[in-house]
Amino acid sequence: MQALIDAVESGIIPASIGLVVSDREGAFGLERAKKHNIPSVTLARKSFRSLSERDEKLVEVLKDHDIDFVMLAGYLSILTQTVVKNYENRIINIHPALIPNYCGKGYYGDVIHKEVLQNKEKETGVTLHFVDTGVDSGPIIVQERISVDEGETLESLKKKIHATEHRLIVQTAKAYCEDN
Repeated sequence: MQALIDAVESGIIPASIGLVVSDREGAFGLERAKKHNIPSVTLARKSFRSLSERDEKLVEVLKDHDIDFVMLAGYLSILTQTVVKNYENRIINIHPALIPNYCGKGYYGDVIHKEVLQNKEKETGVTLHFVDTGVDSGPIIVQERISVDEGETLESLKKKIHATEHRLIVQTAKAYCEDN
C-alpha cells in the first residue's frame, strides 16, 4: 500500500486514494492511511453475521466514497459476488506467486513462500489479476518471475517478492488509471 501512496503523492499514478478498507482491526495499512490523511474504515469479519452482510456494507462504503477502482493490497478476505458484480473488472489483486501455482484458498503471505522453499522451487514470482468470484482465478494482468536462489531464506525471498510487488502494483495502477 505504501508504494501506491508514494506513487500517487509523487504524481506517478494520475489518481487519488479515496479510501483504505481493512478486514482486520489494527492493520498497519490503517496507520499508513492516517499518516497520509486518507479516509479509512475497518470491516472486520467478526463484526458481521455473514460474508454477504459484510460485503453489502463494503459496497455501500465504496459507493459512499465514490470509489471506482479497487486495488487489493493486503486485504485478505475473499470477496463475494456482491462486490465483484458491482466492481467487475475494476478490482485488482496482487498475489505473491505465479498463478496457477500456490494460489487459492489459504495461500497467502508466508504460507506461499515457505512452501516454495520447502518444495525447492527454482522460481516463483508475482501475479496481478482481476478479481472474479473464485479465489485467485480471475484474468491475469501481469506476472513476473523471480528466481529462488540456492540457500534462499524466507526473509530473502520475501524481500525479493515485496520489491517486485511494489513495482508491479504501481505500474499496473498507473496503466489502469491512464486507460480509464
